[in-house]
Amino acid sequence: MIYLFLRHAVVDYARWKEGFDNHLAARQAGGATREALVLRNVDDPHEIILVLGWCNLAEARSFSHSVSLQAALQKMGVVGVPEVRFLEGVG
Repeated sequence: MIYLFLRHAVVDYARWKEGFDNHLAARQAGGATREALVLRNVDDPHEIILVLGWCNLAEARSFSHSVSLQAALQKMGVVGVPEVRFLEGVG
């Protein structure tokens, strides 16, 4: 299993969460599984960390550069450039 790790700051969590939920179909069309871990920094509630399950690395990489994701992040109120990493389950 491949995981797409995203860390970014948001203007408003409620706005971000609504956009994230609405973007599910686009993520799945890009190869995402339903596996998603959404974390919020307790010391900075504007910082969001996502760990999203993906079918394969090529699809995860492609999605991370997609116009769909970039437009969604802008609409969700993401500030700055998100940190993106690709992870592999090993255990």
